[in-house]
Amino acid sequence: MAIRSIFAAVEAAKQGIENLSVEDLKREVEANPDTLLLDIRELQEQVDLGTIPGAKHAPRGMLEFWADPGSPYYRDWFQEGRRTVLFCAAGGRSALAAQALRDMGFADVAHLEAGFAGWQQAGGAIEDVSATSRWVRREKPAE
Repeated sequence: MAIRSIFAAVEAAKQGIENLSVEDLKREVEANPDTLLLDIRELQEQVDLGTIPGAKHAPRGMLEFWADPGSPYYRDWFQEGRRTVLFCAAGGRSALAAQALRDMGFADVAHLEAGFAGWQQAGGAIEDVSATSRWVRREKPAE
């Protein structure tokens, strides 16, 4: 059996989910501050590049475990009826992740089609994660 293209899988996922532009997302967050904005990139991507202000970090590898109320890893900011918008670097991982959440029963899910890169290119505000992350190595003061 031949390996199926991940890009074909991403395109197929996009057919079954809501795809938001950067402008769509800006309008939505302004109109509904309770929107759960999820950054599913790896932690190092966040530390190196920052994130969209107000976004929660839910690494792609833990997303379903954090979203499942029956899981010991559950995060209470996941709520079945809450509007949830995911983003990754360029929109591929977030499309697959949005489809996964829909498959779990989350109905009001979308993703940022242009990803964080598109957000940056459009001049969107960026939160400096490295300034507050406990996972950043900081030099110890000289004694």
